[in-house]
Amino acid sequence: MPHEIDDRFKEECGVFGVFLNNPEKDTDAASTAYFGLYALQHRGQESAGIAVSDGHQIKLQKSMGLVSDVIKQEDIKDLKGNIAIAHVRYSTTGESGIVNAQPMVFHYLQGMVGLAHNGNLTNTVELRKQLATYGSIFQTTSDTELVANLLARYSQDQLEDALAKCMIDLKGAFALIIITEDRLVGVRDTMGIRPLCLGKFQDGYVLASENAAMDTIGATLIRDVEPGEIVVIDKDGVRSIQGAVSPRKAHCVFEYIYFARPDSTLDGINVYQARRELGKQLARESNFDVDMVIPVPDSGTPAALGYAEEAGLPFQDGLMKNRYVGRTFIQPTQSMRELSIRLKLNAVDKIVAGKRLVMIDDSIVRGTTSKKIVEMLRDAGAKEVHMAVSSPPTRFPCYYGIDTSRREELIASTMDVEEIRRFIGADSLHYLSIEGMFEAMGGNAKNYCDACFSGSYPIGTESVKKKPVNE
Repeated sequence: MPHEIDDRFKEECGVFGVFLNNPEKDTDAASTAYFGLYALQHRGQESAGIAVSDGHQIKLQKSMGLVSDVIKQEDIKDLKGNIAIAHVRYSTTGESGIVNAQPMVFHYLQGMVGLAHNGNLTNTVELRKQLATYGSIFQTTSDTELVANLLARYSQDQLEDALAKCMIDLKGAFALIIITEDRLVGVRDTMGIRPLCLGKFQDGYVLASENAAMDTIGATLIRDVEPGEIVVIDKDGVRSIQGAVSPRKAHCVFEYIYFARPDSTLDGINVYQARRELGKQLARESNFDVDMVIPVPDSGTPAALGYAEEAGLPFQDGLMKNRYVGRTFIQPTQSMRELSIRLKLNAVDKIVAGKRLVMIDDSIVRGTTSKKIVEMLRDAGAKEVHMAVSSPPTRFPCYYGIDTSRREELIASTMDVEEIRRFIGADSLHYLSIEGMFEAMGGNAKNYCDACFSGSYPIGTESVKKKPVNE
């Protein structure tokens, strides 16, 4: 199995949908979905796909790879219609392969339906067994196929009613965008763990994981889809149905720390501003006697700017990122692993030599990348290298759509802060406290899921803990 060049968390996927009432060209929906999906590429790089309806049938183009590799100009010409959904994927539930790539398109009693899913269900074992008992046959290992089978089970009902029944059966995190011959539908899980928003575009509407994708195509954000809400878009406009209700919200706090684009605003909070406030709070909680602040680019940059501002320290780009390195894989040899981080980052010796540095990053997963960066800075002549992390120690796996399925892979689950400091080779190490994190986020801790830090899961996880690898 190849190894990636860093040990960052991986988000499962991004979803996008568009409904156009009066497209100028019959490929406008597909083109719009392409650019919207391109803006969500950071959410998944394993596979990509677009499904388009022309009012009679749904056509699909998907494959393994990046958006620009999968969707070509000749594909856009063939994807004619005024409704489109699109998906980028990084696998968590289900193996990495074309059979699990999305959108997935099915025939059922009501006609054709296509699904694009962001998130992870926690009761797939029970659902798969239950549906198989009723005669369902599965061709993939993706939990998205379970949703399609549930829809088929309730196919005597109208789509909105069938979805409302599905929401009772589904446990876990999901943001779904669904296409039929004549409708675009968005569904968000009852706690709002995974993001989904609604926007206005020309004579139609869009749905997306992040509003940054709407900005890219020139759409205007209307609002976030509410937890438990079903949004139906057709030729008559937008209708909202409350499919299910939860006593609490549980927005994923890691979306603000790392996953989402900094120019996105999720559930009323701008991601860039949140990261800058996290950096300021980190500065209040730590006390380093250093010469300058440097970020681990790019996700650590807003927090580092906030840290420098609050601490009254100079901010410098002591590490430069190679922006042409995408999802590069390397052979699992020790020599290549030693060099891998330098494909992405390089220390600027003229800036860091002889200096006492505090390096800001958003998280430490396995610690291997942090260790290499500290070594790199020391090789470049840094006098001291301290590290501050703008999130608490990640000690627990996520079962809601982030690739941290094995707790033993998380360094903070087996080492305390001092042991991690020694492992990465820093002169000192400081994590943001959970309390400080929520203070920076506005103090409303009950509205967020922080299970990866606290181990307090908002939805039961016993079933998903029993799932075999790649299931």
